[in-house]
Amino acid sequence: MSLLEVDGLIAFYGDFQALFGISLHVAEGEAVALIGSNGAGKSTLLRALTGLMPIGGGDARFDGAALASLPAHRIVARGLALVPEGRRLFPSLSVEENLLMGAYAGRSGPWNLGRVYDLFPVLGERARLPSTALSGGQQQMVAIGRALMSNPRLLLCDELSLGLAPVVIRDIYAGLPAIRAEGTAVLVVEQDTGQALRVADRVYCFQEGRVSLEGRPGELGRERISQAYFGV
Repeated sequence: MSLLEVDGLIAFYGDFQALFGISLHVAEGEAVALIGSNGAGKSTLLRALTGLMPIGGGDARFDGAALASLPAHRIVARGLALVPEGRRLFPSLSVEENLLMGAYAGRSGPWNLGRVYDLFPVLGERARLPSTALSGGQQQMVAIGRALMSNPRLLLCDELSLGLAPVVIRDIYAGLPAIRAEGTAVLVVEQDTGQALRVADRVYCFQEGRVSLEGRPGELGRERISQAYFGV
C-alpha cells in the first residue's frame, strides 16, 4: 500500500469544479513532483488533501485512513504537513516562534529546532528576529522548517521557488536530500519543470484539473512534457 493514495478525487470552489477525477499515489520515502501551468489544479489538490477545502468526490487515503472526514489539525497529527504557497508565516512572531508553531501536534520524530537550524543555519542566526525581517528565501526556509517540526511522514510543498532568485532556489532544494534521508516522502508542486524533474522520482503533469501525463523523469521526453503541460 502506498503512503498516499488518491483515486478519482473531485474538488469544487463553490459551483466551479477545479479537479476532475485526480488519481495518483506517493510511496514511503518517495519524491513526487506535480507540474503544470498556473490554474491547473496543483495547489487545489494540496489544499484538499490537507483539509483546507472539502473533497467533493472520489477518495484520498493517507496511511490507509480516509482524509475526507478529517479536519486539518488531525491530518497534521497523522503525519501529513503542508508548506503553503506564499509561506503564510505569522508576522507577529519571531523566526523561532514560527518554527515552534509547527510542533503543536506533538508528534515524535527526528525534527526539532536544532535539526532545523542544522538544515538552514541562517535561521539559527536569526532566530530572535521577526519573520518579517527575513528575505523571501529565508521566509521560505522558515515555512519548510515549521512543517518539519510536525515530524511529517509526507511533506507537501507548494511552489517553493515562486518569486525567488535562482541561487536561493538552489539553496532551498539542496535541503531536500536531508529531509528524505529521514524517511520523509515529499510531494512538490512546481511550475519550474526543470527543477521538478531534477528532484523527483516520479512526476505528474496537471492540465485543467486533470492528470495529463505521469511517469519517471528519465522516461518522459521534453516534447511529451510540453504537450501535457500546454495541451498543444
